Amino acid sequence: MGMPTGLGVIDLMMGIPEPGQRDQWYSFLRPNLRDAESRDMAMPAQYLFKDIPEDPSAADMIEWTIDQMDGHGIQRALIGTALEGGVQHDAIARHPDRFFGCLHVDPNGGVSVLRDIQRAHDELGIKGVSLFPSGCNPPLPINDKRMYPVYAKCAELGLPVLCCVGVPGPRLPMAPQHVELVDEVCWYFPELTFVMRHGAEPWVDLAVKLLLKWPNLYYSTSAFAPKYYPKAVIDFANTRGAQKVMYAGYFPMGLSLERIFTELPNVPLRDEVWPLFLRDNAARVFGLPT
Repeated sequence: MGMPTGLGVIDLMMGIPEPGQRDQWYSFLRPNLRDAESRDMAMPAQYLFKDIPEDPSAADMIEWTIDQMDGHGIQRALIGTALEGGVQHDAIARHPDRFFGCLHVDPNGGVSVLRDIQRAHDELGIKGVSLFPSGCNPPLPINDKRMYPVYAKCAELGLPVLCCVGVPGPRLPMAPQHVELVDEVCWYFPELTFVMRHGAEPWVDLAVKLLLKWPNLYYSTSAFAPKYYPKAVIDFANTRGAQKVMYAGYFPMGLSLERIFTELPNVPLRDEVWPLFLRDNAARVFGLPT
């Protein structure tokens, strides 16, 4: 049968295009980018991607994005949001049936970060908190003591943490994102739901071993074109990991929806795994209506 249609895909990494704002999106990384080429890129991992989507021209980017979602069978999408307005914030407010929010935090901010998480939970109804360990300023290892209050707060509120793991695309130190550091966090916070983002390479085999080991550990396919999904992850999804692997795209940051959904049908998932991968696992993990 292959990849089903009409399922209502849940995309766990999407954004609303903001023409002319790409440089602002990545401004938090600028202090840690030391090579000249990175500072001149449209996005800090540009060297890894071909045909990064160009900024569209539309009077209403939120409605334009919904049209793109409809054209590719995406029912709901997780997008980053801010506490104080912005197009992502407005998208969730206008279309809570299509978008749900995730707050990105840098735990270097201390207690104020915990206040932000609580406020975003109470006022915006966020469904998750995202972390970019190598992109923090300064970078913070996944198991750093400054990360622990964020994990505790998310466990308390029932918010999944979505965390970049593996060698980062931007030219930043990789040590903070070594997959082995996830093991300690899962041990110390058994109530925490932890979702690995951005591939886990080159430690994919270790990531799979940890997915098997820890009940509340998950994997999302963000930032990878489908033809490059790690084989070990697909093999795991087809066997004991059917409940653990979830679809996430990377539009408009680095991949177009056209490319993603052209390549997706060629991913060798078993028929019974496709609905779990594209929708059901995300709905369960993030507490979404089905």
